[in-house]
Amino acid sequence: METTDVLVIGGSAAGIVAATTGKSFYPDKKFMLVRHEEQVLVPCGIPYIFGTLDNSEANVVPDAVLFNAGIELKIGHTDFIDQEKKQCRFSDGAVVAFEKLVLATGSTPIIPSWLPGTDLENVYTVPKDKVYLDAFKKRLDGLEKVAIIGGGFIGVELADELSKAGKKVTIVEKMPHILSLAFDRELALKAEAVFQSKGVDIKTGSGARELRGSQKVEALILNNDERIETDAVILSVGYRPNSELASRSGLDINEMGFIKVNEYMRTQHFDIFAVGDCAEKFSFLTRTLKGLMLASTACAEARIAGMNLYKLSTVRTFNGTIAIFCTAIGDQAFGAAGVTENLAKERGFEIISGMFEGVDRHPGTLPDTQPQIVKLIASMDSGAILGGEVMGGNSIGELINMIGFVIQNRMSIDALLTSQIGTHPLLTAAPTAYPLIKAAEVIAKKKRSMKPLTA
Repeated sequence: METTDVLVIGGSAAGIVAATTGKSFYPDKKFMLVRHEEQVLVPCGIPYIFGTLDNSEANVVPDAVLFNAGIELKIGHTDFIDQEKKQCRFSDGAVVAFEKLVLATGSTPIIPSWLPGTDLENVYTVPKDKVYLDAFKKRLDGLEKVAIIGGGFIGVELADELSKAGKKVTIVEKMPHILSLAFDRELALKAEAVFQSKGVDIKTGSGARELRGSQKVEALILNNDERIETDAVILSVGYRPNSELASRSGLDINEMGFIKVNEYMRTQHFDIFAVGDCAEKFSFLTRTLKGLMLASTACAEARIAGMNLYKLSTVRTFNGTIAIFCTAIGDQAFGAAGVTENLAKERGFEIISGMFEGVDRHPGTLPDTQPQIVKLIASMDSGAILGGEVMGGNSIGELINMIGFVIQNRMSIDALLTSQIGTHPLLTAAPTAYPLIKAAEVIAKKKRSMKPLTA
């Protein structure tokens, strides 16, 4: 029987960060990371192996990340965790005893049971599985028409990459607009316009009803009876947490299928933690349970678990996900953090919003200057920022991170209006018209113009 101080099960982003953070904070402890894949991919880079990157080899996480940190790597399939003995059993009969255990078992793409025809050839999902994805990509090389079911971030990124590769792409989304869970209508429409300019067909408001074909998929039938001829279908309708190992080992699972954890990412067992896609999530703002799965959130949880393995810190806790997204479509980038207007109202917040459109360089005559739009959603009573949405050039990636920090630190419109910023003509918008601050000014002006409510 092998022994280790800390055993991490799962080799993607959450597992790697939990192990490396833990080793940094507890260098005298022995760490072992177990995964079943020979190689792991950068999860957020997966869509880009279909276009921008030559192949999946360019998207592999180097094992040197672990070896250089002094972490042992073991390849194997985990069958069962004995909570009482603190032992992990593997499918080949091996047993590893541990002091602390971190579950980072990730997630698996959903294959919708309500959709007939998913067993036809050329119907694919998007797992974090290099072998599967290599075969999937090779098969697509000889096909012309691709339909993507699901207009979330993975669906739109795949659509963009496959469009670059010369495929005729159709996105099917049952909601009124693509990216509807992250963006309000104004910015979702702009994302759709970018796709339409690239020749990507978008079918919204009527989801998929059936896949048809004799052996291979040949057509996708929508709920409104529209028929879309296609050579391949990609299912991008979400992921389910890989919590089976935890469940059969007796750990508590919530009603959404995630492993229950507290703010330290600890399960009901004192020495077992769970992080990433398999771990329970709740909203930073609304405190409701969430099914959100993001590598950035996973890494935040993993850092918290790693830091708290042997010694808890009340200032190193996970206080809920803010849902910070960003993506690029063509030469335009989009980002969102916190809640949309629709979700804020649905959750019971009284809100006020403001939007400003400027440019990301100054003067705007500089080469490669892009429009930059910022929308902010704030609480009516306190002025606290609840959400933000941005569109522009590549600079918006860090801008949306800034808005995430603003939300996490419960900053208000007034705090934004009195903030100091650094600017440069080639790197940022002008200090006289910085879209983030100007959007806050729009909200402040709206608030001043509103008459006080009377009893």
